Amino acid sequence: MILAGDVGGTKVHLALYNFVSGRLGLVRENKFPSSEHATLDEVVKTFLAQAEGSKEEIIAACFGCPGPVRDGRLKLTNLPWTLDERELEKSLGIEHVFLINDLEANGYGIPELAPDKIFTLLKGDPTAEGHRGLVSAGTGLGEALLIWDEKTRQHRPIPSEGGHCDFAARNDREIALLQYLRRTLNGRVSFERVVSGIGIKNVYAFLRDDEKMEEPAWLRERMKSEDPNAVIGQCGEDGSSEICLETLRMFTSAFGAEAGNVGLKVLAAGGMYLGGGIAPKILKTMQSGEFAQAFLDKGRLSPLLEAMPVRVILDDSCALLGAAAFAETRAAEISGRSARGAS
Repeated sequence: MILAGDVGGTKVHLALYNFVSGRLGLVRENKFPSSEHATLDEVVKTFLAQAEGSKEEIIAACFGCPGPVRDGRLKLTNLPWTLDERELEKSLGIEHVFLINDLEANGYGIPELAPDKIFTLLKGDPTAEGHRGLVSAGTGLGEALLIWDEKTRQHRPIPSEGGHCDFAARNDREIALLQYLRRTLNGRVSFERVVSGIGIKNVYAFLRDDEKMEEPAWLRERMKSEDPNAVIGQCGEDGSSEICLETLRMFTSAFGAEAGNVGLKVLAAGGMYLGGGIAPKILKTMQSGEFAQAFLDKGRLSPLLEAMPVRVILDDSCALLGAAAFAETRAAEISGRSARGAS
């Protein structure tokens, strides 16, 4: 079996996989709040204790994590954890443990997805081959380049920390948002401060505090007792709150602009993929026009963007699938035995 993990600032999603006719088959999965555990080892051991009925040996493990991995080690971006492949191998008793960037894991997961787990937002030219881009808005903003290899006919994910690049305001309203965030954050503003779960709350606060949009009492009370992002998303999608709807419009516009930026940087003839937990929850707003207008608004190079398909990843286990696929491939390279090939 393969142990896979998607380690995020909000939750740790773990799963065990085997292979059936060359395809990944889910054996067991569970999610754990990240803030309730001191280490990743603790989370994994809790999960494995729950999976005692799974007797097959774990031959390899891979964890997709936010942040750059260097020499098998990383300090997580949105969690106070430092992880090391060698220490995890000893602690968990698993021969092969790999750490990769979470967007890299998502990139490896895309080929493992069923067709119904991908939603086409902009058609572009669906027959074109070439590099792809991946932009994932969740707790933070992750980005990766998916480089097309003509020889293998596969994409190789290249992780980046592009979500932490400077936020580029495009109009008077976004300039006002940038100025507001510079004041409230005491300095620099990255794209993650606008296009992410953090960003949704920031945009909402800007509309409430700077533009003086009305925050109804019923909405204010819901925001106190529930997850603010979930409330904003729901009330924006169903149209029950003007400030929530406007928040989603500004958010999706900035999302589209940055997706277009990545598309230009990688020349994503093969299309752009949108990952993370936010886009699938606000598909109505994503289709309303703001995203597409900002994505395509690239001046003389707009025709290049018009040919790029944009697809939303609907399966929240994409990073898990990618981590499992990566673990099996690397373990097979080291051992000379392929679990996928033998299935």
